Amino acid sequence: MTFDYNSTRDKLILAEYGRNVQNMVAYICTLPTKEERNRHAQVVIDLMGFLNPHLRDVTDFKHKLWDHLHIISDFKIDVDSPYPKPSQDAIHFKPEPLGYPQQRIKFKHYGKTVEIMIEKAKKVEDEPRRQQMIQSIANFMKMAYVTWNKDTVADETIINDLRELSNGELILQENVSLSKVEVRSNAPGVRQKSGMPTNNNNNNNKNRQNSNAGRNNNMGNRGKSNGKRY
Repeated sequence: MTFDYNSTRDKLILAEYGRNVQNMVAYICTLPTKEERNRHAQVVIDLMGFLNPHLRDVTDFKHKLWDHLHIISDFKIDVDSPYPKPSQDAIHFKPEPLGYPQQRIKFKHYGKTVEIMIEKAKKVEDEPRRQQMIQSIANFMKMAYVTWNKDTVADETIINDLRELSNGELILQENVSLSKVEVRSNAPGVRQKSGMPTNNNNNNNKNRQNSNAGRNNNMGNRGKSNGKRY
């Protein structure tokens, strides 16, 4: 006795319709007359729509079912479809591979965007607007530095890095201070603002002690009021 395993069967082309639908489509391809094939194909189309009701929300869902019928048959079924037969090349189309950007970034913690902004600022001829762009770029560099290094940074470091990235063409005016960037700590029990760390366990223990003391006092008072004299 031999067993029929899925590993020995033909591969399911569209698994959402199941093997029975695929077997029926293969049987339709063997029918001798087109009249018989058309009649059986319409029955299979109705069954495919019943098995996948979510396709009813798709625009031209009947068109989608007929396309799936051709795909399941490996484009071998010969029936009178109310829609154009899809081409095999369009179904198995392979897009062109995307090229991975091969760009060297001098300071990776600033990113490629800073280098692009620097090149844009170097082309600006209006000096006031140019200085505004330089200061904005420097502020962004300081924010990026603090984000990646989790530490404070002096304005002189940012100014020197900006000068190096721009080959000495972008220099901040004197007496210009960059925006203040704070280093935030994500450690538990540490407040973001000024203040001492909180200890929730001590507070919870104090609350339990106070509630137990109050409960004991109430029980003692209730016992005195219900006591009897002999």
